[in-house]
Amino acid sequence: MHVLVTGAAGGMGKAICRRLRDAGYTVYGIDRKAEDGVFYCDVTTETSVLDAFAKISAETDRLDAIVHTAGIYDLDSLLEMDEARFSRILEVNLAGVYRVNKAFLPLLHAGSRIVITTSELAPLDPLPFTGVYAMTKAALEKYAFSLRMELRLLDISVSVLRPGAVQTDLLGDSTAALDRFCANTKLYRCNAARFKQIVDNVEAKNVSPERVADLALRALTARRPKYVYNLNRNPLLRLLSLLPDRLQVSIICKILQK
Repeated sequence: MHVLVTGAAGGMGKAICRRLRDAGYTVYGIDRKAEDGVFYCDVTTETSVLDAFAKISAETDRLDAIVHTAGIYDLDSLLEMDEARFSRILEVNLAGVYRVNKAFLPLLHAGSRIVITTSELAPLDPLPFTGVYAMTKAALEKYAFSLRMELRLLDISVSVLRPGAVQTDLLGDSTAALDRFCANTKLYRCNAARFKQIVDNVEAKNVSPERVADLALRALTARRPKYVYNLNRNPLLRLLSLLPDRLQVSIICKILQK
């Protein structure tokens, strides 16, 4: 069994690569950080993705699965973040998945599987200042669902993993983004520190990347793979999203204005 893993040098990507190799899979990793067993690939450029395809297709003529973990995190006010950062998170989290799937489709076959890592935030109403990240993950799930319907016609399955907070560098990126936001915002200075406390409390309840790797293996080995595999979803975030939109806004505003 041959599997391509994107974001293979990251926390979740490394754990998935290890888990799959232990299970007997041949794994091809791609990442911007090239290291042992990982091909260099910048998913934001078509040229780089096609170059990675050429190198991997020289080693194998088929893939049984693609597992997507490549992604970045950002947090900011939608009215204050600059356009370059806004565009980059869209390019990595959404367009990058599209580019890889399109480029590597010739190596897939009937019975192959695509597993896309989204987020627990994808089906939920976004919180303030996390909108740009939540937006990319929600759009990614719309892409995944449409792709699932199209590839079903080719007997290729598509599933999504929806993890909550995971012990990876993304947690550090989240902290750095919060600190940067709190230091630089000119519109929300009074609310930013309170919001940082809330996010820190949510992310404190995290799971190891090995848990995500086990979930990915389940999606790859299930006789009838599910569309969604959830892990470590935060109950308070889920409860908040069940409330009427007006009440959600009112509650968040009251919390952040304390």
